[in-house]
Amino acid sequence: MLEIKNISKIYGKEIAKVVALNNVSLRVNEGDFIAIMGPSGSGKSTLLNIIGGLEYPSSGEVILDGKRIDNLDEKDFVDIRRRKIAYVFQQYHLFPSLTALENVMLPLTFCGTEKGEEKALETLKEVGLEGRAEHKPSQLSGGEQQRVAIARALVNSPSLLLADEPTGNMDQKMGREILGLFYRLNKDGRSIVMVTHNPEIAGHAKEIIVLQDGQIADKISQKGGRQ
Repeated sequence: MLEIKNISKIYGKEIAKVVALNNVSLRVNEGDFIAIMGPSGSGKSTLLNIIGGLEYPSSGEVILDGKRIDNLDEKDFVDIRRRKIAYVFQQYHLFPSLTALENVMLPLTFCGTEKGEEKALETLKEVGLEGRAEHKPSQLSGGEQQRVAIARALVNSPSLLLADEPTGNMDQKMGREILGLFYRLNKDGRSIVMVTHNPEIAGHAKEIIVLQDGQIADKISQKGGRQ
């Protein structure tokens, strides 16, 4: 499905040079749930951004479904993000003037999808928010806003979901709700790559990748992950 080959990312030059990633290789298969851990500055978010096309690597290759994507221009990568890769951020990035339903419909509107409202409602139901479709973000809890953001990411049926500290702004109860949702989505066949600094959260994944100084320091298999 997704293969990362010898990826490096370098910021700056000469004495100001910072090596964020150094020759990282990783494979994500269909149905995988991978947590990426490591201390601040280890390259976690940089790796996720390169997978999602938000940054370009300095060297190496990113291959999705047999096609190299790291060398695509922005226009072509936008199409990949619309159809195959979805991104969930720590911040919800919802439009405050739009309802939950309208926020979820946005990707469908950009793609010109027919019956967008019907599909958006189905996706809100998938994340347990069909009863909150007409509420605006200010009327929703933090956990509900994150579920709207997840629904928006899922509405185009991507094969790969990327999540950068998706529970970072939540209390423990809300965090468990979101992780439970991720577990169900993965059980239904979606591949997930999630960045987290929290070992308890990483324990829900099937595999943990530990980054240290821009390199993979350890890989830990967890069989089915923890519900």
